[in-house]
Amino acid sequence: MELICPIDQRCSHQIAALLRPPSPPIVQEYFDQLISKRKCQGIKVKQNGDLGKGVFSETDFEEEQLIFKDEMLVGVQHPSNKIDCLVCSYCFKFIGSIEKQIGRKLYLKTIGIGNSSHNGCQSNSSDDEEDNHYVQNHHSSENGASSSSGSTIPLPMMAVESLMNGELTLPYSNKFPLPSVVSCLGGCEEAFYCSKSCAEADWESSHCLLCTGEKSESCSRKALLKFIQHANETNDIFLLAAKAISFTILRYRKLKASHMSEQEKPASSMLGTDLSILLEAWKPISIGHKRRWWDCIALPDDIDASDEATFRREIQELAFTSLQLLKEAIFDKECELLFSFEIYGHIIGMFELNNLDLVVASPVEDYFLYIDDLLYPEKKEAEKITQPYLDALGEDYSNCCQGTAFFPLQSCMNHSCCPNAKAFKREEDRDGQATIIALRPICNGKEVTISYIDEDLSFEERQALLADYGFRCRCPRCLDEER
Repeated sequence: MELICPIDQRCSHQIAALLRPPSPPIVQEYFDQLISKRKCQGIKVKQNGDLGKGVFSETDFEEEQLIFKDEMLVGVQHPSNKIDCLVCSYCFKFIGSIEKQIGRKLYLKTIGIGNSSHNGCQSNSSDDEEDNHYVQNHHSSENGASSSSGSTIPLPMMAVESLMNGELTLPYSNKFPLPSVVSCLGGCEEAFYCSKSCAEADWESSHCLLCTGEKSESCSRKALLKFIQHANETNDIFLLAAKAISFTILRYRKLKASHMSEQEKPASSMLGTDLSILLEAWKPISIGHKRRWWDCIALPDDIDASDEATFRREIQELAFTSLQLLKEAIFDKECELLFSFEIYGHIIGMFELNNLDLVVASPVEDYFLYIDDLLYPEKKEAEKITQPYLDALGEDYSNCCQGTAFFPLQSCMNHSCCPNAKAFKREEDRDGQATIIALRPICNGKEVTISYIDEDLSFEERQALLADYGFRCRCPRCLDEER
């Protein structure tokens, strides 16, 4: 396949301007405003010499204390996980009801739509060494609920439908209330929300261009469906890239409308040319560290080093195909730079290097654990109704929401093989925000670090994995072990 993108050939100087890292003062101003807006008191993003940006404490943190919560810029639920979990497409809270969550999942299994192969709240990656995410863990009870059989026991369709449609109420489910399901504003069947405000926020930030419903503002819903199908069949990182591009296009339109309404103001107070408006719209994406995806993606263990060039070429072709489909679906002439292959490759590469696993614990797991902890005779009476559903779910009853996202503040955190913080979901953290917790006391002025990899590995193994991120670790532990 010959990978020729006319936009790259025609607009090389403008593309270079988009990919040029923002100046340190612009970066500092952006993060100062972001931290203030999100009320993340006690931290500051600063330049950290050769390491680039870093997150530093501005107060003392105790062990296990919350350092900050970070809202995602863009995020997606893994397509296979949508069978297991019905969540808000914007904040990723579970929605509906315990009955709807269980009934919907059993219904989809009954009609032959495959279930996720991943159990519990673990990373979606099959091998930590190949994973470019930082896993957010959620601890579940060691003595969890269990089905009475090692395999699932199907239920009659009538029983499943009555549960899914709200005709049957499970005992004690009122202890686990969930927000009602709000439909997509555009009428698609892919996005659902916990509130009207989330539906509106998602529509305005990116979904209006990526909606497949009747009110979609895409250029071609047919092309959009092809793009989504391609992403689902290959790599859902393309869905993240599409959200980032849609987000930037919509920001550009708002900024330009504001610019046009200020025509009476002095020229010095306006953004100026269309390129400068696009640069301003692009700013939240420009902040993230970027490399082209096919250059920075880690070589899988099952690919021999002699085949690396072929592998990277295939990855490049995959991205090129994705871009052509996306361009047909949502192309905007005024924002055509966003559809250059160079820009697309760097956006995907940014997610490859900076994304964090999106994990939200399942209330269904909590529900069955609650039933399991009831005292006799309440437990016996409840299990007469709940046990058949637990048996039908099997080990999948505890599956949580899983996805991937880009978090602006978390993306600034540097690695250490002896980190003082970690991404960790507490019991009360029930949405898609990143949650950073102190592993040990952190003094005012110290950098807050996390580990990008499994820090229990040997020195050689750690350095090999970190090479995929483009650096050699020089943390105190590595310097000590290198001697």
